[in-house]
Amino acid sequence: MIWEGRLEHIHITPAASQPMQALREARLVAGQGIDGDRYKLGTGTYSPRPDIREATLIEAEALDALERDYRVTLLPHEHRRNLTTRGVPLNHLVGRRFRVGACLLEGGRLNVPCQYLEDLLGKKVFKPLMHRSGLNCRIVEGGTIRVGDAIRPA
Repeated sequence: MIWEGRLEHIHITPAASQPMQALREARLVAGQGIDGDRYKLGTGTYSPRPDIREATLIEAEALDALERDYRVTLLPHEHRRNLTTRGVPLNHLVGRRFRVGACLLEGGRLNVPCQYLEDLLGKKVFKPLMHRSGLNCRIVEGGTIRVGDAIRPA
């Protein structure tokens, strides 16, 4: 699979239900998560499914489609994923390794939209985000990532 995408946005929050904070750069810690984020701190909202959620990603193209097909605007800080990508086939990266800048991530399971997000936002996003809600990942090699970093297969 040959592709190269870009990191468009980075967001973290220290706790569930709290506003997401936009960052220009962030430190990823292997086996733990993103510094300052709820999943690294153990204060996130968790699905009952077993999962590694050290970093969560969503495609900017999914947000574009949500607006185009359903007339629902979901801003980068509203979707609650850590990293917004463009040009990255997230649905094809389950079990595969890829780089965000110099950091190495491994795709875990596809994220499933939840009623929690719809309730939190007051926007009808549950059904429109089915099969395009992003990817939960493990951080294999940490480091600093920055908005604009290349994302490519490892």
